[in-house]
Amino acid sequence: MAGRGTDILLGGNPEHMARQQALSEEVAEKLPKGEEKFVDDEEFVYYFHVDGFYRVPRADWERIFSHFSRVTGAEHEDVVDLGGLHILGTERHEARRIDNQLRGRAGRQGDPGSSRFYLSLEDDLMRIFGSERISGLMQRLGMEEGVPIEHGMVSRAIERAQKQVEAQNFSVRKHLLEYDDVMNKQRESIYTLRREVLEGKIHLSEEEVVDTRAYLLALAEDLLDEQVERFAGKQVDVEEWDIEALNREVNRIFDVEPAQLDALNLDDMNADDIGDALWSAIKANYEAKEKLVGSDLLRRVERDIMLQIVDQQWKDHLYSLDHLKEGIGLRGYGQRDPLVEYKRESFDLFTDMKQRVEEEMVRYVNHLRPVMSEEAPAAPRPVARRAHSQMSLNKAEAASAFGTARAATPAAMAEASGRQGPVPARTGGDDVIKTVRREEPKVGRNDPCPCGSGKKYKKCHGQAA
Repeated sequence: MAGRGTDILLGGNPEHMARQQALSEEVAEKLPKGEEKFVDDEEFVYYFHVDGFYRVPRADWERIFSHFSRVTGAEHEDVVDLGGLHILGTERHEARRIDNQLRGRAGRQGDPGSSRFYLSLEDDLMRIFGSERISGLMQRLGMEEGVPIEHGMVSRAIERAQKQVEAQNFSVRKHLLEYDDVMNKQRESIYTLRREVLEGKIHLSEEEVVDTRAYLLALAEDLLDEQVERFAGKQVDVEEWDIEALNREVNRIFDVEPAQLDALNLDDMNADDIGDALWSAIKANYEAKEKLVGSDLLRRVERDIMLQIVDQQWKDHLYSLDHLKEGIGLRGYGQRDPLVEYKRESFDLFTDMKQRVEEEMVRYVNHLRPVMSEEAPAAPRPVARRAHSQMSLNKAEAASAFGTARAATPAAMAEASGRQGPVPARTGGDDVIKTVRREEPKVGRNDPCPCGSGKKYKKCHGQAA
């Protein structure tokens, strides 16, 4: 009962006793549902008791209440004369707050009260903190077993033990909060990305806001640059270029057919020309798909795919953090701070997770293929009604890290969307995007760098942006 808002009234509660008496005398009428009242009027007194609302004629209520008021008043005086409520404690809690709550049950509403605790040197609190020293002292003084001990030294020993336990518990809570703060910062980053995907306005940088189409194209271009730099980069000797491995990766991520890759003759190009040729093929495939399906329908499918991937990868990341947290304390044996190690490794896991999210988004979207249903009529239909034909966006060969069931989900959503017709992507929200005014013309990612180096802006001064 400690600290739960219910005072122990000395002598009893006359109002509660009057309600029970009214029910026993059958003068209380239960109100039907919908006709409950809380405010008394001239004829009736209303109250809630156990299972419903009741009303009692005012004359009967005053008769019953006055009787119990006299009885409880007399009993209250008798209890006060005896010293009020007395609290008996059989053990001291490890937290002083709990003991004080128990003491606080006495002396309520101006009434007198007292408390007394009985404990043993074998209690958990005394056994863990300082019991041997006190028990040894008692034996030297000739105290026999079972004799009550009343001394300030014992009370001070208990208080010291409670302070030590409270300090230890506080340290544990503070340490856990520091671990949770690391996860909370990562959570804010992921939830921000998810909210931007839902709204259709994604921040490539603090100033540049794009839709899902531009965001996916930017991710695809960055992924392509990484693969070209890996297998045929400028820093790699031409004799060590692995064009076959590059073609395999481009086919795996961007679904560019091998025949289309062979027609590009990448062996006869330099690093920049290889990147430009591959990007032209990838972008042409994407635009052809967009033209066939329709931009509105494709935006919806892209948004659903991106949300699925973010959610699944975030859940997997949380499991990884739980496993990391379980064994990170062992780093202390190697003279390393477990919290510092946890922050470093959790950041590495988060970075890897973000890279997986970006690659899966690009790979999933590029592997989608619009397939007209057999039930659709063979005759050509007007462009305005093309979106109403039954279609699915799917490819049987598209392997996925999320399993067969998840791989089929975007197809089902696209098929349902095709039957219902395109719906514009949701936009809006409470966030206000700050308008940025440029004094000089905007430089595109693939435009020549204004510095005059001859490189693309993204490969030169655009890297810092």
